[in-house]
Amino acid sequence: MTTRSCPCGLPEAYERCCGRFHAGAAAPTAEALMRSRYSAFVQGDTGYLLRTWHPRTRPERLDPDPGMRWRGLEVLETTGGSAFHSTGTVTFRASYRGGALHERSRFERVDGAWVYVDGDFLD
Repeated sequence: MTTRSCPCGLPEAYERCCGRFHAGAAAPTAEALMRSRYSAFVQGDTGYLLRTWHPRTRPERLDPDPGMRWRGLEVLETTGGSAFHSTGTVTFRASYRGGALHERSRFERVDGAWVYVDGDFLD
């Protein structure tokens, strides 16, 4: 993989940003996990998406739409989700060709690691 900006919208190169989480490092905050999951959707990394999904709500498998083209991520609000919390939410807008997904996602810590629980679609 070449050195390029991370799909999550932060100015770091993918390898130093979300790529390190995809390679096995633990995301330190709920927002970092959400950004890394967005990047995993962009990259088509369903293994990472399933690994970072809460066991209680995780589907058996994911079948992403191969025609989906993600265009950008905007984090709108975060609550909790730091090293001092056990839960958190991240409200974001993810743009794709033809529209946008506006969601408030819920995250929890499981065995010390942040995982995605579920989310509410907004708008």
